[in-house]
Amino acid sequence: MTLRDLAGRVNARLAPEAGDVDISNVASLADANPGDISFFGNPKYINALRKTRATAVLLPESFTEEVPVHCLFVPDPAAAFAQILPLFTPQPIVRALGIHPTAVISPDAEIGEGCSIGAHVVIESGAKIGTRSVIEAQCFIGQQTTLGENCHLHPNVTVRERCLIGSRVILHCGVVVGADGFGYEFRDGKQQKIPQTGTVQIDDDVEIGSNSAIDRARFGRTWIQRGTKIDNLVQIGHNVTIGEHCVLCAQVGISGSTRIGNYVTLAGKVGLSGHIEIGDQVMIGAMSGLAKNVPPKTIMFGAPAQPIREYKENYALLKNIRKLYNRVKALEAKNPD
Repeated sequence: MTLRDLAGRVNARLAPEAGDVDISNVASLADANPGDISFFGNPKYINALRKTRATAVLLPESFTEEVPVHCLFVPDPAAAFAQILPLFTPQPIVRALGIHPTAVISPDAEIGEGCSIGAHVVIESGAKIGTRSVIEAQCFIGQQTTLGENCHLHPNVTVRERCLIGSRVILHCGVVVGADGFGYEFRDGKQQKIPQTGTVQIDDDVEIGSNSAIDRARFGRTWIQRGTKIDNLVQIGHNVTIGEHCVLCAQVGISGSTRIGNYVTLAGKVGLSGHIEIGDQVMIGAMSGLAKNVPPKTIMFGAPAQPIREYKENYALLKNIRKLYNRVKALEAKNPD
């Protein structure tokens, strides 16, 4: 496609002389070659922009530096790039409608119209599958579990009994929903299992990454609310509640009965202890460990986590502790008494 065609699709401002330049692919700034188009939306990639071999780059309208590429100016380069990307990539795979002959489906399970049920899927008694949902190969849907409309379960997903899944939910490969919560009491010299009799509720428009686990409640429900996005390898313990439109990055671990508000961001490898409350719009930095309640709109970092300003101040002091130690030792040497 020509740059003029692409500029028209995203309402970009483009120098007239660049209009007939051909574009054949998309790439990152670092990996681009002549004929590719890329985008620049984060100042930390300015050096990559200056060195890129791309033919053209989508840039913010406020960008003023001269760079050796054809420039397409747009309000949001990342969003514009997302619009362009499908023009140069393979079309999404469309699964065949109907039920694969190897699927094992209970006679009293309800399958909505327009569904795709893949090879070796198991759907147990009393389960309900909403219209136009896709359940790929080797998934397991337990007894009395409900799955909403337009859901997509990728291969090897397990949703155990009595779970409630909303509409437009995406579960990637290896997700486990509704395994027993990790509950034991030490009695008579050994760990005695506490029955986990509750369920899991996942609301509309939630997406959960590969090999994440959402444990069922001891009683009541473990609840993931509308629009929350969960990365790969995340562990959510029993009776946890996660609010709307949260983002949980890879390897987050949340202990039981913790309550998380709306619009919360947990960066990679954050660990939360049990029975605490995290307010709305909290951000917790990568590899932080948290064991206490956090009020809304707070940024936390560190292990143990603390407000980001306190962390920066304390870290600056810690960096100078060796100098302070040497000064104290020198003073003691001069004045031994």
